[in-house]
Amino acid sequence: MRFYLFFFFVVSMRVIELFIAKRNEKVLKAMGAEEVGERHYRLMVAMHALFLLSFLLEARYRGGALSPWWPLLFAMFLAVQTLRIWSIVSLGTFWNTKILVLPNANVVVKGPYRFLRHPNYLVVMLEFLLIPLLFQAYVTAIVFSLLNAYVLSVRISMEEKALVAMTNYEHHFHKRPRFLPFLSAK
Repeated sequence: MRFYLFFFFVVSMRVIELFIAKRNEKVLKAMGAEEVGERHYRLMVAMHALFLLSFLLEARYRGGALSPWWPLLFAMFLAVQTLRIWSIVSLGTFWNTKILVLPNANVVVKGPYRFLRHPNYLVVMLEFLLIPLLFQAYVTAIVFSLLNAYVLSVRISMEEKALVAMTNYEHHFHKRPRFLPFLSAK
């Protein structure tokens, strides 16, 4: 039962995020935002859907048993969710699951963006590990962490090029680390 409640929570969060993203997309496009990376977006959506399916099937196959490390993993998961919400709230209307860039906009430099270029992508990387590890779905954790690393390498490159070309991104973020505040920028 714990597994299904957790799975329902994770899926519910994704559905809520999609509603927020769609609302923000309408606002940004009405303001003149341009979308970048439409082709890879479908790949990313498919990967996230397959991640949830793989997690569901593998965890169920293993009986939905919690990891012996579950208290630590769950605490980390909650901390990651806090970072996710902080990232979304900090970006406000600019947060989206798509790459939407408003030409000549000032980039957001508050919240976790004071310390990192991509805190939301850090959240996704950590979730692709923590969610499956919480219920001992080790294959899902490994396979989808590797797939996500590839997809993010493509996505981040596209996103940063668009932001540099259309906003003041370079001015604020050229020395800021991508994921971990204690690592150098490049």
